[in-house]
Amino acid sequence: MIDMPKSSYTGSFQPLSEYEVQVRDRLERHVSMLAGEIGERNIWHPQGLEASVDYIEKVLGDLGYQVEMQEYKVEGKPVANLEAERIGTSLAGEIVVVGAHYDSVFGTPGANDNASGVAGLLEIARLLATEELSRTVRFVAFVNEEPPFFLTGDMGSRVYASRSRRRGEDIVAMLSIETIGYYSEVSGSQHYPFPFSYFYPTTANFIGFVGNFSSRRLVRRAIGTFREHTRFPSEGLAAPEWITGVGWSDHWSFWQEGYPAIMVTDTALFRYDHYHTPQDTPDKLDYARTARVVSGLTRVVADLAGS
Repeated sequence: MIDMPKSSYTGSFQPLSEYEVQVRDRLERHVSMLAGEIGERNIWHPQGLEASVDYIEKVLGDLGYQVEMQEYKVEGKPVANLEAERIGTSLAGEIVVVGAHYDSVFGTPGANDNASGVAGLLEIARLLATEELSRTVRFVAFVNEEPPFFLTGDMGSRVYASRSRRRGEDIVAMLSIETIGYYSEVSGSQHYPFPFSYFYPTTANFIGFVGNFSSRRLVRRAIGTFREHTRFPSEGLAAPEWITGVGWSDHWSFWQEGYPAIMVTDTALFRYDHYHTPQDTPDKLDYARTARVVSGLTRVVADLAGS
C-alpha cells in the first residue's frame, strides 16, 4: 500500500529555472481566468461552463491541437467533455489519458478545485505539444465531477470512460489531476483519514499519487518517474477503494471500466481549509510549487507514453 520506489525529496528548493518560471506564470494565468474572471462554473451557472469551454478550447487550439467535444445532456441542459489528442508513433493504439475536471462546486469559484488541475493539464499539453511519443496521449477536460453528479452516470469522466470501453479503446494509464495548488510548511498542516496519519508526513508540503490495488503498478511507476526527475516532496498510496478519499476524482470512473488510473493531488480538504467554499480563490495558491509539480508530471506523462 505505502511502499514506493526511490525516496521523496527533502531539503531546500533551488530557484525556479527559466523554464519553470514560464510554467508558473502560465499556471497563474489559467487559474486567474477560470476561477477569477470566469468564476463559478456548473450547470447552475451555465455561462461559466460555456466560458470555460471556450477558454480551454482556445488554449489547446493555439497549441496546435484539434479539440473534440463529447456532448450530452444533464437535467435537460447541454454539457461537454473536451478532448485533445496526440497520436502516438509505434504504439498509437495504446492510450494515456491525462484528465482534469473544469466544473466547480455550487457556490465556489474553484481555484484549487479544480482550476489548478485544468491549468496543469493545459501546461502539460503545451510542454508535450512537439515531443515525439510512442503511445497516444489524450488531454481531457471533464465536466460534472462535483456533487450532485459525483460518482454517478452523469459525471463527465464516467460518460467518457464508458464510451472508451464500448469502443474497445486500450487505455493503459489515466492520470486525474485534482487540486494541486496548495502547500504549507507548517507542522500539523496535513491530515488524513484513519490510519494513514501513522505512516505519512504531518506537513502539507508534498504532492500525492493515489490509486487502488489494481492500479498499484501505475502508482509506483508514476511516483518513481516523478522522484527521478523532480526535486519536490511526494507520497504514494495504493489502497482499497472504500477508504475515504481514495476514489475522490475522475480516476474512479476509469476504475469502473477496468482501466488503470490514479489521482495526483495535494489531498484537498485534508490540508486546504478553503475546499468547497467561496474562499477558494486564485490568491490562495502557490504557483511556484505547482510549477515544480507540473514540470515533474510532464516527465511522468512522457515516460508513460514512451517518449
